[in-house]
Amino acid sequence: MLDKLITKSLHGEEISAEEIALLFEIPLFSKGSAKIIAASRWKSERACDGLAEVHAQVGLNIAPCPRNCAFCAFAEKNKVFATASELSVEEAVTAARQFEEDGANAIYVMATADYQFAKYIEMSREIRNNLRTATVLVANIGDFDIKEARLLKNVGYSGIYHAVRLGEGFVTSIPVEQRLRTLKNAQEAGLTVGTCVEPVGTEHSIEELVEKTLITRDASPCFSGAARRIPIPGTELAPHGMVSEARMAHILAVLRLAVDYNTPGNCTHEPNVIGAAAGANLLWAESGSNPRDTEEKTEEKRGMTVQDCMMVFREAEWQVLQGPSKFYSR
Repeated sequence: MLDKLITKSLHGEEISAEEIALLFEIPLFSKGSAKIIAASRWKSERACDGLAEVHAQVGLNIAPCPRNCAFCAFAEKNKVFATASELSVEEAVTAARQFEEDGANAIYVMATADYQFAKYIEMSREIRNNLRTATVLVANIGDFDIKEARLLKNVGYSGIYHAVRLGEGFVTSIPVEQRLRTLKNAQEAGLTVGTCVEPVGTEHSIEELVEKTLITRDASPCFSGAARRIPIPGTELAPHGMVSEARMAHILAVLRLAVDYNTPGNCTHEPNVIGAAAGANLLWAESGSNPRDTEEKTEEKRGMTVQDCMMVFREAEWQVLQGPSKFYSR
């Protein structure tokens, strides 16, 4: 049965929710899991012509965010950051240009959900004007309407990162419908969508993983994949601990088999060799604020550099694309 499912996926046929659940149920370190991981790597290589990508994110601000996502360091209720702070235009431009110089295939600009949209557009315009024309820019912000989606497109964004998170509407104050509406707004405005199943915790059931897998597939994204939750000390989700990188490798491999070849990217975060070996062909470098970090400048703690991510890919026997992202310009 497992061999038939894998063959079905590799032939480009869609697998059902029940079949995805079966793949998630295969025990880690079993022969079946090894087959899933090997098939994921094979499919990833063919979906992206054998070229992995390193994307880089600049975090614009830190603020006690009223959306109160339980897994986020910015959540007001988590009391990690008591006061707000943000990068100046000059600091944001410098960080983005450094990532460009380092060879990042795309640059993301992230802000908290309550960051003023008009200010975000102003910052984005300055960043865009100081980068090479070919450099791919991706927005990572809160929910937005169709008018705002068109403004993002007009200011020079190629796409967005957006996800319906695990526990959305329960461990966050954001309705699932609102997240889905934002995805549709982005696509209607001509923005390419990147997404993944995140943040995965030890308490999440196979049913939840399947549900979010189907949501990512239905979004027809340029990349899918899976990212684990990094516990923020002292928060309500911290006692659940953290999913191992080995378990995440199996999960991201199932995600790769669940989506078709029109989704070239398969991500994992934070960067790790076993995930890349299992079929993750997209990793992120980070600077500035980070929702998984308790330091204001993540590059001084959790955030990896572009060179760090490239080294992870080398250790996993991947070649890295040189030049602008092909995922966001498929």
